[in-house]
Amino acid sequence: MGQCVTKCKNPTSSLGSKSGDKESGSKSHHKKGGSAGGGHKEEPGAQGSKAAIDLSNGTKASEVSVETPVISAVMGEPRKDECLDGDGLSMLRLDELFCCYKDEQEDAILEEGMEMFCNDLCVDPAEFRVLVLAWKFQAATMCKFTRKEFVEGCKAIQADSLEGICSRFPVMLLDARGEENFKDLYRFTFQFGLDADEGQRSLQRDIAIALWRLVFTQDSPAILEHWLDFLSENPSSIRGISRDTWNMFLNFTQAIGPDLSNYSEDEAWPSLFDTFVEWELERRKREEEEEEAARRAREEEGTETEGSPTPERLETEGSRGSQTWGGH
Repeated sequence: MGQCVTKCKNPTSSLGSKSGDKESGSKSHHKKGGSAGGGHKEEPGAQGSKAAIDLSNGTKASEVSVETPVISAVMGEPRKDECLDGDGLSMLRLDELFCCYKDEQEDAILEEGMEMFCNDLCVDPAEFRVLVLAWKFQAATMCKFTRKEFVEGCKAIQADSLEGICSRFPVMLLDARGEENFKDLYRFTFQFGLDADEGQRSLQRDIAIALWRLVFTQDSPAILEHWLDFLSENPSSIRGISRDTWNMFLNFTQAIGPDLSNYSEDEAWPSLFDTFVEWELERRKREEEEEEAARRAREEEGTETEGSPTPERLETEGSRGSQTWGGH
């Protein structure tokens, strides 16, 4: 998710919306109404309850006819008309929660709804937890949850409310630390970053850099920042990151030591890795030479300082000379 980095071409912006204008988004959300899951605790709108209108005019409760079920309480007990699945989740509450954020034209949660959803979950759209949630929902596109992805994803994490989703974050983050789970999350992130509308098959360089930094949030390899510096400093020769390069970089971080001493060009690494290792070793060599030069300069400066008379020393020696001449 992210502020739709593949659409706005701005990987530094948030994963949830282009504009980042949460105030305008909230106004739109309040306009839609809907309190399922505890996002906004407002009274049901006119569409949801004829009873609220009639009762306010003094109509007896027994004469009220309700056309549409009133939205259930955030964490209240299931209503009689609710259908629960095998895990005790309310399908009605899931549907109501989805409808709080869905687009008016398309049966999906899009950028504006995604930003409001993240806001109600009290998470930053650009943070790692949102990526993990998208992974659990198996979302195919940034800034979008289809109805099926949303419902099936909530069922997978066993939550049918905002509070339920928030309570699952610690478990989801722990799951993402597992070796096989992280590998699955890592590969998902590449596909998630592609712009499906444009039929992309490789990630743009800047987007890949942002996603690499994001996916390694919990456990960053020692070589990561040097790799990202290499990509940033060579924009003309590196325009896109292929799926093979993306997948192989995870193997690279696991197999090659921080000093790169066990890297071999004879192995089946992408050619970009050969270029990176050569670039990194040269960078380290220059850094060592600069440090050595600085060390020698400090030593020479210290020697000169030690051998040269200081004003205090000259004054002391002058005083001694005066005393000697005065003695004779």
